[in-house]
Formats: sequence, structure tokens, C-alpha cells
Amino acid sequence: MHGIFESMGQVAPAADVAILMVGTFEFSGVASTFSVILAWLIYALWMVTPYQFSKLKANAGSYYSYAASSTRRGLLGPPTILSFMYYDITGAAFGILGISSFLFLISPEISGFQYLWIVFAAAFTAYITIITYIGVKPSMKYLAWTGMAEIAFLFIAAVIIIVKVGPHNSVVPFTIPHNVGISAVLFGSIFSILDFTGSGVVTTVSEEMKEPRKNIGKSILFAMLLTAVALIPTTYALTVGWGVNHISGFAAVNDGGIIVFQKYLGIVGAVLLIVFTVNSYLTNGVAKATAVSRLWYSAARDGVALPKKFGVVHSKYKTPHMTLLLWSIGSFILDLIMGLIYGPKAAALILTEGSGLAIITVHIMANSGLTMYSIRNRKGKPWTQILAPTASSVIGVVVIVISIYFTISSYLTSPSASNLAYLISTAVTIAWILGAGFLVTIFYARKRPDTLVKAGEYDASAQ
Repeated sequence: MHGIFESMGQVAPAADVAILMVGTFEFSGVASTFSVILAWLIYALWMVTPYQFSKLKANAGSYYSYAASSTRRGLLGPPTILSFMYYDITGAAFGILGISSFLFLISPEISGFQYLWIVFAAAFTAYITIITYIGVKPSMKYLAWTGMAEIAFLFIAAVIIIVKVGPHNSVVPFTIPHNVGISAVLFGSIFSILDFTGSGVVTTVSEEMKEPRKNIGKSILFAMLLTAVALIPTTYALTVGWGVNHISGFAAVNDGGIIVFQKYLGIVGAVLLIVFTVNSYLTNGVAKATAVSRLWYSAARDGVALPKKFGVVHSKYKTPHMTLLLWSIGSFILDLIMGLIYGPKAAALILTEGSGLAIITVHIMANSGLTMYSIRNRKGKPWTQILAPTASSVIGVVVIVISIYFTISSYLTSPSASNLAYLISTAVTIAWILGAGFLVTIFYARKRPDTLVKAGEYDASAQ
């Protein structure tokens, strides 16, 4: 249960309704349900890799350790961890800026205090840092109980809305209308994929779980099923609840989800959505902080990307406190700067777009690692360890290419400040992955080849 909801906490379905689905609806419009289903199928395919690797080893480095240890001389280690670190820093905007903008924009009275969102962001960062700092067991129990309640609420609410919509239900949300187009749906799937991102982060606590080679895979399977139950019906309910013919207005308001819930579930439904959304951001922050601190700790323990002094655990709480503090301070500073420039809501979406490209790249590298490992050892299963990861990598490349094309074309046809920001976010992400990732790999390959060879080799289940 703790493993399942470490993943579900990172997914944060109610918080997805508040911020990430805004991005999906902004670009995919009435086809958002189709976009979310497509994203779930893509992400389910991507989960084959951590599921397969979890049977082989238990390392807090997750995708980084998989990619590093499965490739010759560990050459995929540095670009994988640096891409993951980029995702971790920029992806923190989902929680830090997400909850800040959600609370800040919830009413005109609150929004009247121009910089109040900074107080929310600081309080949120402090909360998740403290909860994660004091140990894994308290945070896992918190994630499990609140996560179960959140999924049940979203599913039941979605069913009620769909029933009340009655004859206005439609099959259109499951199609790609001509006025939307496949490129817009695929770009919207960047945000939709992020709706499900986190389903595999249970691998980062594999060194602390009982029987990790058995329980990690189970956690991933159940987490993926629960994300589908929580998010696909909710996306459809929001679409038909707002109105298929008027869905373009959903992304234009600050609280579309609350409006739909209040319309069909009354003030009680709206208040419950607010409560669960706030808690969802909190659980996302705790789950992310738990995962990031352990992932970075693993890399620091190997001496890759971070100094070895960060690869230590607290003497009392047994948590990787050094990497936790490094991430929480760094991500808060970045979010503060971006929030002051663009406002918290726009900044969250801009940074999240870049983090989406980064995490797709991480999956591609881990997929490649599984394929190389299976071919090299000649004992892999062709369908699950060669064909599935190769297919998911190809899909990932397609999504990245179309996303880049859509970002560029959107700016050229409509050179607004927000479209420029998306373009810059994409350019910086690609530059970081190709530049920093592979330049650092060359450095290690030439100067510290032994470090790369040993990267990601630790296996807690073999100790």
C-alpha cells in the first residue's frame, strides 16, 4: 500500500484537475479526454521498463541506475540523471507554484494581495521538506490514507456529473475533431503524460521496501490502474459538464474544475474538491521530495553529477537530508523567479512543459538501457524487454518532435509573450539535455571512467 501511494502521491490526481488539465484543455480542447487516454496508454507502455528492471535490482537511483548499469561503461548514466534533475527542478513548479496559484486565484479577495502567493509557496516548500526530512514511514502512511480518499472522491464525483449531464453526454471527447488536429492533441498529451508521471517513482524507495523485487512491480501496476480510474472519467466529466460546444472557455478561467463541480454537486462538492486539491498538492510535494532526495542521493553515492558529500543519510532519521535540502532550496528559488516574471499559474505551465520533455527523455534512455541489457545478456524476453521499450522510445521521440514543432509554429503564427515563454522553455530543455548531459558524459568517460563503470550497480536486495 505504501509503495502504491508513493506513486499515486506523485501523480496527485486532484491537483492534476486544478493545473495540468488546464494545459491539456488549452491545447486539446474538446479532444482532451482522447489526449488523456492516449497519454495513459503511452505511459503504461513506458512502465514496462521500471517493472522489468525492478525484478532485477533495488536501487534508489531508479531510472538513472537502470540506464547506467545496463549500458557499457555506464555511458547513459550522466545524461539520464541530469535530465531527471532538470525534470525534478522544473517539475517542482507543479506543486510549489500549482498550490500557490490555486489558492491565490481561488477568489478575487485573495488575489488582491499581489504577492501573497509567495507566502503560500514558501509554506508549501517548508511543509514538504519537514515531512520528508523526518522519515519515510510517517510520510508513506499519510500518502496512503489521503490518496485512497482522493481517488474515491474523484471517481464518484465524475460518475455523478456524467449521470446528471444526461442527454448532453457525447462521443466527441473520444475523437480528434478537424478543428483541433492531431498535433494539438499530441502537444496537449505532454501535459496529459505529466498527469500520470510518478507511477514509477516507487522505484526510488526500493532500498527501503520489503521484498522490493516483488512489491515494486505490484505497486506500479496498481498505481497505473488507479490513475486511470481517477483521471479518465474526471476529464470526460469536466468536458461534458462544461459543455462540449463551449469547452474552449474552460482553460480561460482560473477555476474551471470548481465551477463544474459546484454546478453539478453544489457547494459541498466544490468545497470538497478544494480540500482534496490542496491535500493533493501536499501529497505530491511529499512524494516528489521523497523520490527526488533518494534519486539524487543515489547519484551522489556513485559520485555522478553531484559531490559524494551529498550521498549520505541523516544519523537519526535515516533520510538523504542533504539532497532533500539542495532540491527544495533550488526549486523554490527557480519557481520564485519564474512566478515573479509570469505570475504563478503561467509560470507553473511554462516550467511544466519543459519538465515534460525532460521526463520523456529519461524514459527513452531507461528504455534503451533495458533493450541493451537484454540483448547483451541474451536472456531477455523479446516482447517485454526489447520490443515494448523500443516501441515506447519511438513514441517518446515522436511526441518530443511534434511538441517542438507545435511550440515553434505556435510562436511564429502567434508571437505572444506566453508562446515565447513556451518556446524558450523548450529550447532550454533541449540544450540542457543535449549539451549538459552529453558533455558531462564525455568528461566522465575521459577523466573518471571507473566512476561510470560502477554507476548504478548497487543492489539493496542483494545485500
